[in-house]
Amino acid sequence: MILRRAALEAVVAHAREAAPAECCGLLLGNGDTIAEAPRARNLSPHLNRFLIDPKDHIDVRRDARGRGLDVVGFYHSHPHSAAAPSPTDVAEASYPDHVYLIVGLGEEEPAVRLYRIEAGRYFELTFNLL
Repeated sequence: MILRRAALEAVVAHAREAAPAECCGLLLGNGDTIAEAPRARNLSPHLNRFLIDPKDHIDVRRDARGRGLDVVGFYHSHPHSAAAPSPTDVAEASYPDHVYLIVGLGEEEPAVRLYRIEAGRYFELTFNLL
């Protein structure tokens, strides 16, 4: 996968701003490239959970389609832990053909990892910054 530096920076900034709550959003691009990371509102009342606002989800999809982009995945943060899918993340992942980017703020420097989650399992993917 290729991750545009601006998309990565946007996700990390969102994670830092939202802490101590989790943030969430969508990943836009084409094929194996993540070009943008638009924010979505987190509707979860719990600090350690996220629920993407359905209106934001639909609005981002419409805008992306109009610009020739696809939703290739989703992102969220773990403000107090590592950038690895939690059991809840795995259980609630419902787009097996999409990627999931997680920002972990549990260490001094933010950690960013990319995964594919399907059939109750997750697989880390490598990415290159562009």
